[in-house]
Amino acid sequence: MHVHLVFVTKCRREVFTKEILDNLRCIFASVCADFEAQLVEFDGEDDHVHLLVNYPPKVSVSALVNSLKGVSSRVIRKKNYPSIRRKLWGSALWSPSYFAGSCGGAPIEIIRQYIEQQQTPH
Repeated sequence: MHVHLVFVTKCRREVFTKEILDNLRCIFASVCADFEAQLVEFDGEDDHVHLLVNYPPKVSVSALVNSLKGVSSRVIRKKNYPSIRRKLWGSALWSPSYFAGSCGGAPIEIIRQYIEQQQTPH
């Protein structure tokens, strides 16, 4: 099963650089592997990320999302990136909400192209 996920930074702060997004890609891929899921596509802009995940039916989307957001927030905050340190206070990286869309009706390639077309920071 495929799901398109969108996570937004807390208060929609513009904190992501290409380096941070590259780091998030690795973190998300690792968390997906723990759930026997696969990160099919990933990209983002300076204040949000898009993930396309193929996950087994036994996994609940909410459990996957909670782990993706929780682990990535802890790891990224530990790295103490200047752009995040200046604009985000406290321990939260992500807004508490998220978008999760089932990809059953849309061709995966269309969603993949949409994610690839994000205005990734340099």
